[in-house]
Amino acid sequence: MKVAVVYAAPPQPLQLSCQVEDGSTVEQAIAQSGLLRYCPEIDLKKQKVGVFGKFVKLDSLVREGDRVEIYQRITRVLDEDDDDDDD
Repeated sequence: MKVAVVYAAPPQPLQLSCQVEDGSTVEQAIAQSGLLRYCPEIDLKKQKVGVFGKFVKLDSLVREGDRVEIYQRITRVLDEDDDDDDD
């Protein structure tokens, strides 16, 4: 079955299509797509994944036509004006 694997890599998102066997997991689809070769910074132990915008686990099964998404880790840098007190 055909699935797509997407990663919003700066400066441009990367989308790869691949064929996987019935009963394949999200993790297997990501591996099969070859995306990890292009984006070695991806750490599936730390980054969330989803299918069509809904968080799923790596062992979730994919279905024909699914779009598997690997999400960027969100980081926030606080500046001096961005503290917790209301002074």
